[in-house]
Amino acid sequence: MKSRIVALCLTLAGCWNLGLTSVAHAQFSPDKPVTMIVPFSPGGGTDVLARMIMPKIAEKLGTVIVVENKPGAAGAIAAQYTARAAPDGRTLMVGSISEIGVNPSLYPKLPYDVDRDFVAVTALAAAPMVLVVHPSSPIQTARDLVTMARASPGKINFGSAGMGSGAHMAAELFIYDTKIKLTHIPYKGTGAAVTDLIGSQKDMVLFTPLPSIASFVRAGQLRAIAVASKQRVSALPDTPTFIESGIAGYEMDYWYGLMAPIGTPVAVRNTLHNAAVEVLGQPEMIVNLAKQGFVPTITTQEDFAAFVKTDMAKWAKVVKSANLKPEQ
Repeated sequence: MKSRIVALCLTLAGCWNLGLTSVAHAQFSPDKPVTMIVPFSPGGGTDVLARMIMPKIAEKLGTVIVVENKPGAAGAIAAQYTARAAPDGRTLMVGSISEIGVNPSLYPKLPYDVDRDFVAVTALAAAPMVLVVHPSSPIQTARDLVTMARASPGKINFGSAGMGSGAHMAAELFIYDTKIKLTHIPYKGTGAAVTDLIGSQKDMVLFTPLPSIASFVRAGQLRAIAVASKQRVSALPDTPTFIESGIAGYEMDYWYGLMAPIGTPVAVRNTLHNAAVEVLGQPEMIVNLAKQGFVPTITTQEDFAAFVKTDMAKWAKVVKSANLKPEQ
């Protein structure tokens, strides 16, 4: 009798799951494109990741995913747009450490609330931060940057993708850890900062996710000084870690994940999560992501949601300890 009950329960559970799946797939079809919002300009790590994996996820869903860049305000413009979209799975956002992790503690009057307006769907990937300079820069090591900054406080600039962006926070962590002073130059996205660093801002340094600059470093247009990971990375095997460079304890990964408007049906979220997990687990995708400096991140939805809350708390402490203000 017990075995029959178990079998019946499993059968009913299977039917229920099939029902959920069919409901979810009804939301995704070729005639109903999905808009994937990227909070930063083309060329940055978020944009690179989205354009690499979204076509494959679209194949799994049987639909079309259109990547749309909405840069500005350290991701707040994109986050607000996504938060106000219909919760039907057709408007999603590649969220990250910037607009999800940092902004809530940095900006007192955000036009969105992460807890109230978003649901975490699935983790996507992570990438270490990298310190890069123009090839003509006299800065050869992370220690050189510290030495020069202490000799001339505030005279060395650092670019970022905007106030509160991951690039900004990586620099602030470095400043806090090393007790130096650098001057912040915010841009509307990593791509713009990289372009200026390559073309004209030869006295600027940039802390940025590895995928944003890997190709430029390989082409000799930028020089990588150090990576903020525990070990060297395959995409830049000759670049030492900050720890190897004498900056003990300095580590930082930039994370990316799929966020949906609150109220998005569980069945739709499950389908999106499962499609992403399948794509991120493909051997070819793993290799291609590694070439760009990404490490696929596969977790449950629950674990990703818990991580988001932990990350928000972590950056709240950093913002407070560094006394960061939006006008800085």
